[in-house]
Amino acid sequence: MDWVNEERRRSQDPIFHRFLASFLLLATQIAAAAASSSGSSFVFNGFRGASLSLNGGGTIESNGLLRLTNFTKNEVGHAFFPNPFVFLNSSSSELLSFSTSFVFAIFPGYEDISSHGIAFAITPSNKLTDVLPSQHLGLFNFTNNGDPSNHIVAVELDTIQNREFEDINDNHVGIDVNSLTSISSAPASFYLDSSGLQYENLSLINGEPMRVWVDYDGKGMVLNVTLAPMINPKPERPLLSSKVNLSSVVLNNMYVGFAAATGAAAGSHYVLGWSFSVNGKAEELNLSQLPSLPTKEAEDTTTEKKTTQLWIILLPIVIFIVLFIASIGIVHLIKTKKKFAEVVEDWETEYGPHRFSYKDLYRATEGFSDENLLGNGGFGGVYKGRLPKSKLEIAVKRISHDSRQGMKEFVAEIASIGRLRHRNLVQLLGYCRRRGELLLVYDYMPNSSLEKYIFDRPEKTLNWSQRFKIIRGIAAALLYLHEEWEQVVIHRDIKASNVLLDAEFNGKLGDFGLARLHDRGSNLQTTRVVGTLGYLAPELSRTGKSTTSSDVFGFGAFLLEVACGKRPIELKTSGIEMVLVDWVMDFLREGEILEARDRKLGTVYSAEEMELVLRLGLICSHPAPSARPSMRQVVQVLEGEVALPDISEDDFYVFDSSSRRNKILMDESSSNSCTAASYPSLSDLPLSRIN
Repeated sequence: MDWVNEERRRSQDPIFHRFLASFLLLATQIAAAAASSSGSSFVFNGFRGASLSLNGGGTIESNGLLRLTNFTKNEVGHAFFPNPFVFLNSSSSELLSFSTSFVFAIFPGYEDISSHGIAFAITPSNKLTDVLPSQHLGLFNFTNNGDPSNHIVAVELDTIQNREFEDINDNHVGIDVNSLTSISSAPASFYLDSSGLQYENLSLINGEPMRVWVDYDGKGMVLNVTLAPMINPKPERPLLSSKVNLSSVVLNNMYVGFAAATGAAAGSHYVLGWSFSVNGKAEELNLSQLPSLPTKEAEDTTTEKKTTQLWIILLPIVIFIVLFIASIGIVHLIKTKKKFAEVVEDWETEYGPHRFSYKDLYRATEGFSDENLLGNGGFGGVYKGRLPKSKLEIAVKRISHDSRQGMKEFVAEIASIGRLRHRNLVQLLGYCRRRGELLLVYDYMPNSSLEKYIFDRPEKTLNWSQRFKIIRGIAAALLYLHEEWEQVVIHRDIKASNVLLDAEFNGKLGDFGLARLHDRGSNLQTTRVVGTLGYLAPELSRTGKSTTSSDVFGFGAFLLEVACGKRPIELKTSGIEMVLVDWVMDFLREGEILEARDRKLGTVYSAEEMELVLRLGLICSHPAPSARPSMRQVVQVLEGEVALPDISEDDFYVFDSSSRRNKILMDESSSNSCTAASYPSLSDLPLSRIN
């Protein structure tokens, strides 16, 4: 009876009840894990008692939570199932389908600042060595990233945007094959219906548990990745669906597991539950049995403790460094101020947004080093640079000057031109003045000038399609200058050497050193003939006044040199060899205008477009200003909106008469320079490398 009473008393004890419940739950989890981790599948509703292969920061906490990192900087954590799985069909050696589902959570070390992400991985080994933290996620290193011999397939949940891996943003899901440059990626989100029109964004670093499903169809070779909050059912439409042949990547025996990494900013990565299956669907997780995540307060306390310990170590070092820097700082400051001294006058404050500091330009060009020199001209050099803050690539032109005369008006004009915005104009970003120097800052054009590809012998030539696209772009830019900006801008020096090419070989009109601005309805008051021989309209020798029509004449010469591959005037030691307008006009008279085309094009060109450009070039080069079209009409002709007018017999006579007059003028001016300006020209140098 005493024994019976004792048993009855113990069965009624609440402490005994709690112990018995915990024991039964643990036994159930161990039995379930053992039963489910048979040869081709397993399920872990929490990892208490699980025999995983752990490495680095990987550990299983007392409540069954799998922790991969723990707020330690530059840490790697791995957790793999201890036994490999057979991924190939034994009879056909074809890749089997596989499926996995897991619940994870990421706690950032600081609010809204994460430290890289977590990845589910299929690898040939469960001991990943020579791997790096930070952006490599504990999967690769600097040398083996992208190596086909890795045989690694991963689904990354990345919280940092790494430009070197072409990440789309700092909160994305990606499919990786032997490389961290994802073959497919999407912002972290989930679809609310099967149409794909309604979706909801997710933050991977919000500390909330999220569920991931990864399903691969071995026959269809389609890999689907689905993401959703833990409490949500699996969305009907996957976030990523990519057709990828893994037969050459996945070996017969492969391990499955997780990798996570931190960088300069620490964080903590958790996995709450995990199921996996080869040649079958992974078992659904029992969410009610998953372990609880630590509270935000507990995570914050851990972070604060680590931060306090770190400061105890670093504070004496920091104090010493600060005192050391302060001891030499004053001397260094005086030297630096003298080195980067600029000329700044009161009137320049109104042009503040267009002014660069000399220090920024000095650093951008690495001290105007010879390695960054793009070319030399009469007034100085042009240097390639990268602004230290924005990382914008620029070209800096250094122009020497020793006079303040006209400087205020000149800087005002620079500021006005700097406000021009068009996709086919080289952007003049601003200026800087210092010790007898004027520095002009432009957008950098990596493919040099159009002149290089037409008249030189470059490694890569421009085909007709590229040339025609450049012609239309420059025409649109001139229309903008003449009619669409708040003032009328006359460029006065349109030629192939002043057309620069960006990385995609788009033409951009640059070099506004001779440009002049005036209000609409007023006339430009100037009597200086400036420009380049062969591009100057004939009326300039009489009036000295540049107009939009004289710009059209220069554009006509530009059209002919691009289409013919010849300069407007080619000289010999004995005198003028050829005037391009006359040369093309002769072919037109003979009814063989296409024979004037650039022979470097071969037979690959559009005859219709070529004839259009050649005829338009002649019309724009008409000696009579009133006979030339406006740039709006030019653009309409190039876009096929209006027909090109014919050249009449009367026009032939006018061209011949003008040609005779021009030859006399050219002979008289052959010993004089026709490129002059009231201030050192901004147009004497290219904005990209001279080969």
